[in-house]
Amino acid sequence: MHRQGMVSIWFFIGALLLAYGVLIMGAGIYELSNPPVHPVVHAELHAGIWWGALLLVLGLVYSVKFRPGKI
Repeated sequence: MHRQGMVSIWFFIGALLLAYGVLIMGAGIYELSNPPVHPVVHAELHAGIWWGALLLVLGLVYSVKFRPGKI
């Protein structure tokens, strides 16, 4: 519950998750197209892409569910 005119903290958390998801997924896609000379263990799993996609989806869900001005 929040008062009229207040913005839920969950909206800002969703926005942060969305931003982190975009950055991490972007770095994972860049690493996929330009593999490092010395890859990390289990690099073939592409963890950056998976975690970035998960954060992106969670950020979208929170941002839409708790958006300001929602009735």
